[in-house]
Amino acid sequence: MDWTFEDFKTDLDTLNPIVREKALSIAKELIEKKDISAKEALSEGIIRAEEWFYDLEG
Repeated sequence: MDWTFEDFKTDLDTLNPIVREKALSIAKELIEKKDISAKEALSEGIIRAEEWFYDLEG
């Protein structure tokens, strides 16, 4: 299923584009595997994506 997060556009707009793409990817995966709400998945996706990005930056 193709998930969109238009309701959460403001949450995504403030992110670095790389982090935003990673957060969306993580959120989509969470929805498919854990069957959680889009809001919960996106919140978790943003947290994980930011951690991932900071780990890349060292």
